[in-house]
Amino acid sequence: MVSLRVRARLLCVALFLLVPAARGEPVTLTDDRGVSISLARPAQRIVTLAPSLAELVFAAGAGDRLIAVSTYTDYPPAAARLPVIGSHGRVDVERVLALAPDLVLAWQSGNPARDLARLERLGIPVFTVEPRRLGDIARALRAVGVLAGTRQLAEAAAEAFEREVGRLAVVQGKKPLRVFFEIWHEPLVTVSDAHLIGDLVAHCGGTNVFGGLALLTPRIARESLYAADPDAVISSVSNGARDGARALWRDLPQLRAVREDRVYAVDPSLLHRQGPRVLDGFHAICASLDLARGGR
Repeated sequence: MVSLRVRARLLCVALFLLVPAARGEPVTLTDDRGVSISLARPAQRIVTLAPSLAELVFAAGAGDRLIAVSTYTDYPPAAARLPVIGSHGRVDVERVLALAPDLVLAWQSGNPARDLARLERLGIPVFTVEPRRLGDIARALRAVGVLAGTRQLAEAAAEAFEREVGRLAVVQGKKPLRVFFEIWHEPLVTVSDAHLIGDLVAHCGGTNVFGGLALLTPRIARESLYAADPDAVISSVSNGARDGARALWRDLPQLRAVREDRVYAVDPSLLHRQGPRVLDGFHAICASLDLARGGR
């Protein structure tokens, strides 16, 4: 029979062995600003400041560590049930502090720098993410896995993402097309090639007619669009409904793409959110350009 003293010693040994696994090793990682952040252990209480970041956290196997999200976070469904601590344009710093997170994931070009700086001054680690290329999504998944201590799950998700990118990005021999991608209709707003969507268009064999502009999401005058006269228009304004996109563009018959019915639609939630589901948006862009090549 094991004595109480021996049992107590065995319990102490067991607890000692469990503590390192629970606490994890210290983590140091550099974000997309070039800022290095350090955590004493993998994050257990995470706040995300953009819907795409919540999707990344769940895809990296750390959904159970997410405690609050931003407005419009509706995927996966479990994320939609979490407390909301602000929008992309305003972070409720006081609410964030009250939740005592050990990590905030931020959207570099979407969240106010002043709010992020204030969180950092108050001692909250902030890690910013800004995917500009398809490969950056896989890199972001791996980063979340490191920060949350879910490396194996995150690595599996990143590798699956990369395999699907390789499967979809087969454009050799296809007719190149000049493309206008619309993210807002009035006023007209597009993306440059510095934006992730610009990279998707290129992977599908398209040339972004305003790809060389400096801003991520430049506003475009109609006269400039007439001069560019793209082969195809892809709109992310009508929630993926092609008939809706056609109706929006009906009043621009000067464009060859409109006259020849090469106006297409993609779901904005698959492209405006720079997370793993962007693969579905990638597929939609490629499918639209294939239709345009076939005159459909």
